[in-house]
Amino acid sequence: MKKILTLVLTCVLAFSLAGCGGSKDSSTAGSGDLSGKISLDGSTSMEKFVTALGESFKEKNPNVTVEAQFTGSSAGISSGKADIGDSSRALTDEEKSQGLEENIVAIDGIAVAVNKNNTVKNVTKEQLTKIYTGEITNWKELGGKDEKIVVIGREAASGTRGAFEELLEVKDKCQYAQELDNTGAVVAKCASIEGAIGYVSLDAVDKSINTLQLDGEECTVKNIKAGKYALQRPFVMATKGKIEKQSKLVQALFDYIDSDEGQAIIKKVGLISAK
Repeated sequence: MKKILTLVLTCVLAFSLAGCGGSKDSSTAGSGDLSGKISLDGSTSMEKFVTALGESFKEKNPNVTVEAQFTGSSAGISSGKADIGDSSRALTDEEKSQGLEENIVAIDGIAVAVNKNNTVKNVTKEQLTKIYTGEITNWKELGGKDEKIVVIGREAASGTRGAFEELLEVKDKCQYAQELDNTGAVVAKCASIEGAIGYVSLDAVDKSINTLQLDGEECTVKNIKAGKYALQRPFVMATKGKIEKQSKLVQALFDYIDSDEGQAIIKKVGLISAK
């Protein structure tokens, strides 16, 4: 009976250390190839990177399934159901106190998006703060058209919103006209509403919108690396405990991120390596 109980406790402990969600993995018999499933959940801003990473990793490991959901940074981390919680902001002290490890895999710039017809090209950090707190309400106050500013933001659980508000020191002070639940929706609103302003991940910027300079600096990889562009944040892949305590599959995925191929994916999707 004691031996059986010891075996059960050992299995429970092994499962608890497998990761945020404890997905099983195994090796293909005789070949050493990885097989099994890795689950990720979290930031919508990380969707482009996580999708590209998962597809490339699966090409190298055909017997591995990479399942990713994009429910928002806070939701993905707090659910505890996935092996990896994706967050487009730094982990909070409370999250860290729960045993989550902050693994920064890339750095992202937060671009300030506006409509293509907007004639304003640059704002200061102070002006941007006043736009989002409702002190500046018309583009003519910034040298633009006599047009109402439509302040677009993300939902409360968004990592992009959390990072943006923290960097501008406007948490709980923003006067949003609309709060949207994903990055693509913010891009679409700024593309369709002439007076709109929003914030999006740099890799989400496309030709349908313009981006504003901040204190004379454009949101580019070069300026972010140099520390010239103020709105930047980490892309975190959180695990329950340190990477070396995770399953072989999860460890292999992090090894792949650190490889030349993984670093090329980071660059390809418009992010900056954290190495």
